[in-house]
Amino acid sequence: MIKNKIEKRIRRHKKIRAKAFGTSEMPRLAVSKSNTNLIAQLINDEKAETLAYAWTKGETGKTLKERSEAVGAKIAETAKGLKIEKVVFDRGGFIYSGNIKALADSARAAGLKF
Repeated sequence: MIKNKIEKRIRRHKKIRAKAFGTSEMPRLAVSKSNTNLIAQLINDEKAETLAYAWTKGETGKTLKERSEAVGAKIAETAKGLKIEKVVFDRGGFIYSGNIKALADSARAAGLKF
């Protein structure tokens, strides 16, 4: 039986990871968040390596949602530099709303397709 929200998130994340797999042409955009920060990584699961990452640490004076949008734009620019246009979005079991949605929308607006 599911006891708390952390166990629910882990269960959702396992379902997502069973389907999402990143390659060198189409890496996985994995998102992780805490109370104060949000991290986005481009991961090649074939070689088990992180191609690029961006996170909200160091950006001060803004709300977490604004910093999430900046991270989405930053990871999209980094992906363009690596000549990556398509990614597989892995929301990490988090519900697709708020900061996760802001990151995804800004990455799409900056040119990533998923």
